[in-house]
Amino acid sequence: GAEQPYVTEYTIKGRFLPPHCPVTVCARMHSEDDDLWEAFAHYNTNADGTVNLTKDHSVGGSYLGCEPMGLFWGLQPAPGAREGLRLRKKNVEIPYVVHMSLLEGHVSPGEGQSTELAAVTTERWYTAPGVKRIKIRQNGIVGTLFLPPGPGPFPAMLDLWGMGGALVEYRSALFASRGYASLSIAYIGHKELPGPQNRINSAFDLLRDHRQVCADRVGIIGLSFGVYLALRIATETGAKVRQKVQCLFLNLQLDQYIAPLIVFLQLENLACPLMYIVGEDDLSETLRAADKSQLFTRLSYPGAGHLIEPPYSPNSRISLWSVKPKKLITLWGGHLAPHAAAQEDAWKKILDFMENNLRR
Repeated sequence: GAEQPYVTEYTIKGRFLPPHCPVTVCARMHSEDDDLWEAFAHYNTNADGTVNLTKDHSVGGSYLGCEPMGLFWGLQPAPGAREGLRLRKKNVEIPYVVHMSLLEGHVSPGEGQSTELAAVTTERWYTAPGVKRIKIRQNGIVGTLFLPPGPGPFPAMLDLWGMGGALVEYRSALFASRGYASLSIAYIGHKELPGPQNRINSAFDLLRDHRQVCADRVGIIGLSFGVYLALRIATETGAKVRQKVQCLFLNLQLDQYIAPLIVFLQLENLACPLMYIVGEDDLSETLRAADKSQLFTRLSYPGAGHLIEPPYSPNSRISLWSVKPKKLITLWGGHLAPHAAAQEDAWKKILDFMENNLRR
């Protein structure tokens, strides 16, 4: 079957095996850059000759314990891979194709000596059937608008990523698959941007004024530098401007470059519910000082790194940031299992927060 990130239930089972025997379940896939990623886990079959990843515990490999989606969030570059890889979906209109196999014994995939007992191919989609992907290139805005099936009007999200310079679409595609119009934009380092101008407010207005969007039900999600941009929109002076933002999600900790920018914003002007995700509480102290704590929901996840993304995305503790003018490796942090748990929990709570603040 096809596993899709907007569908949370997925079961991996093996049957017709000898009882109480060691087996390895392995997942392998190629990224869109043709790099090989893999994960594996060791299990012992039950008395009836079955193994069920929803109920049974891994005793070794990429993860330990009962982790139904461990073969997906546990994916890591295969031995010998290029330095600093980070798995990010580029074309959301095609799936990742994952080859899953059941191997005899407790083995590692790279050993090459194991016997394959069974195999299946599954797909990971980011766009639900009927979602429309619309390229936006107008008034200096470079972005992609995703619309759910149907005429609308829909609640909507403006999707602001960090300073990597790419147009990142997969979170917006997932929001649209859940019934929200979503606009992801590039604001720095993209080859089609005409120049260093402020387009964030224009992008918000474009989304709010779209004929298939509910103008009074628009939120913003920001990651890394996108946190600052989201807060800047929501704290602008003038009640009319502030009231257009219905809710904020500040996704991830503020790093040493972004945190100082927050002190220049007038947080006392914040008038919408805000969910702040991950490890640092410097922002919460600022909000309490501004008497805005009633608007504030904080999610903190020990063991999670900087890049809390949609669920079942593999975490990269480090990745290659740039090669010019010199090679730069960025440390993101996070440990696989707690980071994966944080992504799954945060995603559910983000969707609940959106339901409560953009639909009701």
